[in-house]
Amino acid sequence: MLNRESTDLPAGPAAAAAEHIVRGACPHDCPDTCAMLITVRDGKVVKVGGDPDHPTTNGALCAKVTRYPERTYHADRLLQPMRRVGRKGEGRFEPVGWDEALDDISARLRAIAARDPQRILPYSYAGTMGFVQQEGMAMRFFHKLGASLLDRTICASAGQTALAHTLGGAVGMDIECFAQSRLIIIWGSNAITSNLHFWTIAQQAKRDGAKLIAIDPYCSDTALKCHQHIALLPGTDAALALGVMHVLIAEDRLDHDYIARHTLGFDALKERALAYPPDRVAKICGISADEVIGLARDYAGSRPAAIRLNYGTQRTHGGGNAVRAISCLPALTGAWRDPAGGVLLSASGHYPIASAALQRPDLLPQWPKVPRTINMVTIGDALAQADPPVEAVIVYNSNPVAVAPDSEKVIAGFSRENLFVVVLEHFQTDTADYADYLLPATTQLEHFDLHKTYGHRYLMINQPAVAPVGQARSNSEIFRQLAARMGFDDPCFRDSDIEIARSAIDWTDPRVQGMTLESIAQSGWSKLNVAQAPFAQGGFPTPSGKCEFFSERLAAQGLDPVPDFVPPHESVQSDPRRAASYPLAMISPPSRNFMNTTFVNLKSLRAPTHEPACELHPDEAAARGLVDGQRVRMFNDRGACLLKLNVTPRARPGVVVAWGVWWHKLAQGERNVNALTSQALTDMGRAPTFYDCLVEIEAASSEMTSTDESSAEAPSAGAPSAGAPSAGAPSAGARPTRAGPTGASRSRHPPPA
Repeated sequence: MLNRESTDLPAGPAAAAAEHIVRGACPHDCPDTCAMLITVRDGKVVKVGGDPDHPTTNGALCAKVTRYPERTYHADRLLQPMRRVGRKGEGRFEPVGWDEALDDISARLRAIAARDPQRILPYSYAGTMGFVQQEGMAMRFFHKLGASLLDRTICASAGQTALAHTLGGAVGMDIECFAQSRLIIIWGSNAITSNLHFWTIAQQAKRDGAKLIAIDPYCSDTALKCHQHIALLPGTDAALALGVMHVLIAEDRLDHDYIARHTLGFDALKERALAYPPDRVAKICGISADEVIGLARDYAGSRPAAIRLNYGTQRTHGGGNAVRAISCLPALTGAWRDPAGGVLLSASGHYPIASAALQRPDLLPQWPKVPRTINMVTIGDALAQADPPVEAVIVYNSNPVAVAPDSEKVIAGFSRENLFVVVLEHFQTDTADYADYLLPATTQLEHFDLHKTYGHRYLMINQPAVAPVGQARSNSEIFRQLAARMGFDDPCFRDSDIEIARSAIDWTDPRVQGMTLESIAQSGWSKLNVAQAPFAQGGFPTPSGKCEFFSERLAAQGLDPVPDFVPPHESVQSDPRRAASYPLAMISPPSRNFMNTTFVNLKSLRAPTHEPACELHPDEAAARGLVDGQRVRMFNDRGACLLKLNVTPRARPGVVVAWGVWWHKLAQGERNVNALTSQALTDMGRAPTFYDCLVEIEAASSEMTSTDESSAEAPSAGAPSAGAPSAGAPSAGARPTRAGPTGASRSRHPPPA
């Protein structure tokens, strides 16, 4: 039963004094979900800062989010609905009124739905992570329509599935308790880039005497500041975890009481771990046996011992098994007994989400069948091969042309003239260039939302600080208006944003006892009622109530019930034939200055690197006759991209580190690293394998690297580009010629500011 307090929350930005502060929450796909203080002066945001009273934000924001005013008032911001003129991908549009755009969109969707609504596909992810603007009204719309369901697996589903079959859900340590840990293992995470506020906590623990160990194929900025860095090969994390277990068992460094009371399947796990002695693990991982033994002894000999696991670990074929294996470690040593012990990958499972009330799956047609499901990772194949074919894609909160793997196939799919594409966006992204209609969406500073997080335990409120810029409308309002035009008259389609937010939480759950939407709004945030050491006495949310080393549910699916090392799809060891042509393992971690493809178009955030870059070990560079600073072509049989080469011992031999994720059209050669990644999936969770990719590198030819910015091509008369730049600024309206997998054509225009 939902708590329906009578007190009203503001539905929009309030008229206020010349200068005032509004409470907000960062909407991006980051575990920190910071509490923001937004300074408004004369109806315009002039500053975005961190809330000093919020325990994890602690007054600080990353460099990206502090630039929110720059992003909101950017000259290239989409300010009105736009309709395509010219060919798909050229990026040429003309202004159109909202009514005309929504009338035409709804008419075309109705016509397609009359044949088969499964021919319509939503494509979205975490451009915003709020309950209201992410999927609250959108999922209701697509459920009622009967559109194909989207399997939203592009980031976290391998790890989430692994946690569900080990700990019972996306649950774990309280991030604030890491400050009291004596050992912190940072596994598969460059926290300085992707979890800044955890890093602040870890640094405090380090100053208080904690040892920090980084496990990562690359010597990241985070690894540089840890006491030890273990540079294993990509996709071998499960083998390392099993090697640690082997030492714990062989040297009897176990908490037998915790194992007996609070775990299931120890004998099966023991048998599996004993098959991974340190010497074998060293060969698999490309490290020394002493590193395996030392890690195990450090882990068992430190109390409290904590593991901060992140999603880099699960972006290979065996990613799910890797997360399962690592998540078993705290139960073997009894680390869960301490608030500052255990493991954290995601805290999102601690929130009592009322998913059915929020997204209304009961609106789905049940006859003759529930609509099919299409995996967002394999969108390239789906647009070419789905039966019945996909005839319409509605894109919001995502940029699939840039972020989905195997870019050449994705681009080919979106290039279909018989594919109707609608994109809700702030800017004219790579995907927006293929739209038939571009609809201007509000930013976080302009709409209301409620947020859970996956890095800490606070519910967060975002209040709209200013009125929408131009003609922008919120995602919820756009889908609300489309629903009305489609004739959807269920009461849920008339819910306000505040009512949607109320429906998102089961307010009767003890974890939110004493909270209301209004009380959260007072400070902007409120912490869940969850014990600091939630599994000190067991009580895992698994069917058995125990940490499940052996999963009956996985066995029922025909999967291995015990964690094991699953080799990468592509590696020198698992596919030597492919490795003969493409001997380097590529990983593509996030750039410090971008959030996936968000913020890439801000010149101030591109400035530190100027162009896409990669890092290669000196021995690998010398073997190819390559030198630091030159432009190289990285390629495989799926595609190619151009990158600036940084030669550094921070990249281990056999691995190339290519920073992502640039917009294609802002990269020389107009391809980013996803031109090389594959649509192959993980062992569980149907997730992508971005870090499971073999490539080769060669010097780029002078033809590939030549540029001629003076040949910029302006939009044709009467067809201005969306979000037209101010006078004198370079235009992003014309679509440049694209590069193929074997070469790179030069751009016909400079990048937007």
